[in-house]
Amino acid sequence: MIERRQYERTSATVRVEMSHPGFGTIVGFTKDISEGGAQVQVENQYSPPVGTEVLVRFKKNIGPINQEPVKMRVVRQLRNTLGLMFLR
Repeated sequence: MIERRQYERTSATVRVEMSHPGFGTIVGFTKDISEGGAQVQVENQYSPPVGTEVLVRFKKNIGPINQEPVKMRVVRQLRNTLGLMFLR
């Protein structure tokens, strides 16, 4: 199989809050993250369709990693796992 990824993935478990005016806030956790995006697992919640732009905050136990939310787009969806891409 040919590897098409531009960025190396790093396994990481970080709390993710995705928000959108159409569905509110969804909480999940990263499975991995790279400079290009993140794979996020959500449980028992609505999963936005591919192409949806969301505002994302990454959080750790004692506070946010990013003060301002970053724009990301859902590029993959399989059951309760989302592939998110950073928008520049």
